Amino acid sequence: MTLILTEEQQMLQQAARDFFVEKMPVKALRDLRDRADATGFDRSAWQAMAELGWAGILIPESEGGVDFGYQGAGQVMEQAGRTLAASPLLATVLLAAPLVRVLGNERQRAALLPAVASGEKILALALDEGPHHAPLHTALSAETNGDGYCLNGRKTMVLDGHVADSLLVVARTGGKPGDAHGLSVFMVDPQSAGLHRRRLSLVDSRNAARLEFANVRVPAGALLGPLDGAWPTLSAVLDGACAGLAAEMLGTAQEAFDRTLNYLRMRQQFGVVIGSFQALKHRAALMFCELELTRSAVRAALDALDTQNPEAPLLASLAQAKACETLELVSSEAVQLHGGIGMTDAEEIGLFLKRARVAQQTLGDARYHRARYAILRQF
Repeated sequence: MTLILTEEQQMLQQAARDFFVEKMPVKALRDLRDRADATGFDRSAWQAMAELGWAGILIPESEGGVDFGYQGAGQVMEQAGRTLAASPLLATVLLAAPLVRVLGNERQRAALLPAVASGEKILALALDEGPHHAPLHTALSAETNGDGYCLNGRKTMVLDGHVADSLLVVARTGGKPGDAHGLSVFMVDPQSAGLHRRRLSLVDSRNAARLEFANVRVPAGALLGPLDGAWPTLSAVLDGACAGLAAEMLGTAQEAFDRTLNYLRMRQQFGVVIGSFQALKHRAALMFCELELTRSAVRAALDALDTQNPEAPLLASLAQAKACETLELVSSEAVQLHGGIGMTDAEEIGLFLKRARVAQQTLGDARYHRARYAILRQF
């Protein structure tokens, strides 16, 4: 396992950093929030990202993508995290597209993947149903109805769910909540009769929706992959999304740390730069060490996914748990070390804390992934 980026990955990292700093700075997120943008992200910026190949970074070249792997996707996610860039990267690129790539048949892949890679279609994965990430506790039912299925239930915290052009809905076709067997994935038209979408207002100004299914009928051809057997693929896709989200959180924490260091070097009390105070040096040193540990964990997880290492699930949960803990530490310290101004909306550091608290709960918090790691290790 190597934790050193290749020359191509370094070039992608720099290109992504330049793009997000220029096209999607933190001010862009503030503007989206202040005008209560109905979409929640800049579609022109997303199209520009697609033209750079990022929408298709995990999609095969034969289907319009660039297939640059998870390590490449992680570099884009990390730089997006540094500017709090709002985009469909997590929902479409890391969650939905890989699921279609593995579970979809030839017709389904042809209908969705090239359109995703070109930036024409936004996808969303409708998975969780409660306040916490618990994919195996899916209760939304899909019962056979003639030559199709009828869906009943609800989903919450569906990332980009209110603007998605197509929904991938995880439903229970067998077993009971908590069982791995009996989960299936359906491709659902957001305009289907009986489906109600409501956008949620999140503290970090990002996109999520609550979906209500009341006798929503879908044809038999809407089923992706095997009936009752979606969990192994879904679990693997969630590992990739967790590693990508951990990379984003690493970028957010790194930027918050860099801004805090700059403030400590500039701010004076009683004619002395506060960065010279020993107690504050110790706090900064702790953050630096935790960031470096997190970087190693994230890159190890991304590398394991690309090399199909059997320990990829372990490393993905390790990276997510560590990124959650580090981001909580750094975002809290950043606001505190900025003093009173850190609590005001005029100072951007507060936006990093808000994004941190939402990201920490997305796809499972540190406690969830520590428990999953222990189960996988059979402790």
